[in-house]
Amino acid sequence: MEIERQFLVEKLPVLPDAHEELQQGYISMEPEIRIRKIGESLFVLTVKRGAGLVREEWETNISMQEYENLEARLYPGTKMIEKRRYHIELKGAHIAELHVHSGHLAGFNYVEVEFPTVEEAEAFVPPEWFGREVTEDARFSYGILAREDGMELVRRLLND
Repeated sequence: MEIERQFLVEKLPVLPDAHEELQQGYISMEPEIRIRKIGESLFVLTVKRGAGLVREEWETNISMQEYENLEARLYPGTKMIEKRRYHIELKGAHIAELHVHSGHLAGFNYVEVEFPTVEEAEAFVPPEWFGREVTEDARFSYGILAREDGMELVRRLLND
């Protein structure tokens, strides 16, 4: 189970030096099955169901060979998402995971915070640098933004 709130970020805060380089691709959209490469040596397969604040999530590490095999079979019309992930400490012992994108989503910045309970998630007051909340807006899901025209989708959604 994953309890998480998500926000867009228009103006980046001061970024820490430490970050992770990630590539993320989608094999299926329903259920959402994705692969992730973190750095050069960690490969993860994730299955997610649901939308919004609370989602089912299952993850397992896979080998580089399994990752490369699945990478060659991305969901039609999608691209790998390329991003840097920064961990930023917030008040109240929360950690923000800030995603700064390159590749076809260059210029799109996104932050998420995970919580142990729904009550804690609902009580969370985001810092000023967090932008518009998109937790309940499925149009901002990575599965949708992985499409080849993902940044054009972002631009249209921001003008809604």
